[in-house]
Amino acid sequence: MHTPEAAATATHCPYCALQCGMNLRPEPGGEGVAVEERADFPVNRGALCGKGRTAPAVLSSRVRLTGPLVRTHAGRLEPATWEEALDTVAEGLARTGRAYGPDAVGVFGGGGLTNEKAYALGKFARVALRTSQIDYNGRFCMSSAAAAHQRAFGLDRGLPFPLEDIPRTGCVILVGSNLAETMPPALRYLTELKENGGTLIVIDPRRTRTAEQADLHLAPRPGTDLALALGMMHLVVAEGHTDEEFIADRTTGWEAARAAAMAHWPELVERITGVPVPRLREAVEMFCAPSSAMVLTARGPEQQSKGTDTVGAWINLCLATGRAGRSLSGYGCLTGQGNGQGGREHGQKADQLPGYRKLTDPAARAHVAGVWGVDPDALPGPGRSAYELLDALGTDVRALLLMGSNPVVSAPRASHIEDRIRSLDFLAVADVVLSETAALADVVLPVTQWAEETGTTTNLEGRVLLRRRALTPPPGVRTDLEVLHGLAARLGIEKGFPTAPEEVFDELRRASAGGPADYSGISYDRIEAEQGVFWPCPDGSSGTPRLFLDGFATDDGRARFVPVTHRDAAEVPDADYPLFLTTGRVVAQYQSGAQTRRVAELNAAAPGPFVELHPRLAARLGAVDGSPLAVISRRGRAVAPARITDTIRADTVFMPFHWPGEGRANTLTNPALDPVSRMPEFKVCAVRVEPA
Repeated sequence: MHTPEAAATATHCPYCALQCGMNLRPEPGGEGVAVEERADFPVNRGALCGKGRTAPAVLSSRVRLTGPLVRTHAGRLEPATWEEALDTVAEGLARTGRAYGPDAVGVFGGGGLTNEKAYALGKFARVALRTSQIDYNGRFCMSSAAAAHQRAFGLDRGLPFPLEDIPRTGCVILVGSNLAETMPPALRYLTELKENGGTLIVIDPRRTRTAEQADLHLAPRPGTDLALALGMMHLVVAEGHTDEEFIADRTTGWEAARAAAMAHWPELVERITGVPVPRLREAVEMFCAPSSAMVLTARGPEQQSKGTDTVGAWINLCLATGRAGRSLSGYGCLTGQGNGQGGREHGQKADQLPGYRKLTDPAARAHVAGVWGVDPDALPGPGRSAYELLDALGTDVRALLLMGSNPVVSAPRASHIEDRIRSLDFLAVADVVLSETAALADVVLPVTQWAEETGTTTNLEGRVLLRRRALTPPPGVRTDLEVLHGLAARLGIEKGFPTAPEEVFDELRRASAGGPADYSGISYDRIEAEQGVFWPCPDGSSGTPRLFLDGFATDDGRARFVPVTHRDAAEVPDADYPLFLTTGRVVAQYQSGAQTRRVAELNAAAPGPFVELHPRLAARLGAVDGSPLAVISRRGRAVAPARITDTIRADTVFMPFHWPGEGRANTLTNPALDPVSRMPEFKVCAVRVEPA
């Protein structure tokens, strides 16, 4: 007798901001799901990386949390009922608020939460807890690019055009991104660019797998991307490549920005960056020769204490050459986390309300308060940024509710942040696995995963997508929306925190209506029918795949040049710490590794941390491949095996940041903050290296 095959569910990968389409088909016997290609989805066209293919492994009860845990008087996490766990969390948060005031209670979210969960978490903080102290780990992702976007264009969306435009432009400058390892299915867009006759310039201190695809690779000293961009702008002006008509018709502030750039003559830039002047000239010629071009940045230039100005310099280069607000041209940021874009648009960022509204704007407060049914004056003001919030734990902020983040591994100066977390009066963590941070909690709440719940995410293009529930979660697991509903009820708010994702999304649509990130015209049905809908999408709109073609989102429709000048990183090498450290990802692991480190296939490919260094440096240290090296900064010491390669600068070492313990790269990193975005300087600090 033939048994009909179970229907597949069309959904999206739980990891990076590509949000690759995939189909999930139930395994025979009802044990888990199998991943199948979804060739009709335009972003990845069926392609998946190893993380996406193996994502169902984390659904297994062998590696995930399946019931609440509460810390006993003996200091151990022990199984508890949901009622006991939620009662304990509500009492811990309420007790702290009563004793020290509402801002003594903090909330820390994650860029992997769906739009519905990010929205509900922000509402919960401001309505149920009445605290201003909420931020999320997306602050560590693309906040500098967001700030520069807002400053220049009046609106922040990672890419102002769909990915499909990239192969059709004439030249792409890719700054500080290793797409081949961070977003492997996206590498095809660069391959197709070259097949179509376009050129690729990659700027990275390492000759990565992505840089090997480039027509030109520039390897500046870490922390000098701003000087590099200014040097290129100087040459654009000096060699007559500016688009004077575009500058006059569609921008303001050119004179001041030009004067700032002209102070960075090529020979000075060579001394700062280590990039030879002929290479600078070659890059300018390649960028200016075709009629269209793009600059794409990622964490390399953004995770710096001057990240906003660095991105601003690259935006200025686009504006000066007329490469913005035109077809197949523009500046874009390659968002990292799965919902890093949507996660900040709808209220879990310290200074924003849903719809990308400013928390300090009286009209925005009135609109959102009206949707929420509260007095606008009752909404708290802006709170601390992510690192500042974590740094205040145990002193000003004495209790914390944390969802979908693992700062013990992912935060800069991680040993200090771990100490701050340990000093809390009360910590509750909602997660799918017992992460390094969850292991320190007073209460751990096990929540559903991507394949077990329905909700929307917004990918790096600004395309709002729908993940559909494909299987039933274990009986001891609840959704984040159910957690927030249960906590709100215990805090005296019976209504306003629904558990049905579509009901939450419909409220989000109303809250975002009229805001910069307007989702009011988007529905679950539309998303499914159209393979995603691009915001802004006011009610009745078809969505906006391409921004700024008819004008920028400023009061006068003009883009803003912002004058910027080079300054050193917050910490540069000296006699005691003579080398640069830079950090990043490897293809088989993701972010803090809390989930991917539980997948055998991924661990086999990337089993642990390492220190990448140049052969000349290795020879001075007497290091050989695999020998243990200690990397020491002013903040701590990490130990990992040597990986010797000539693809990195001789004055620089690299460590991936996915692992805890003695190989934790973020033990070393510098929390110096960008003054505008409050982004920590993950990508450059001074270290010394010695045999362990």
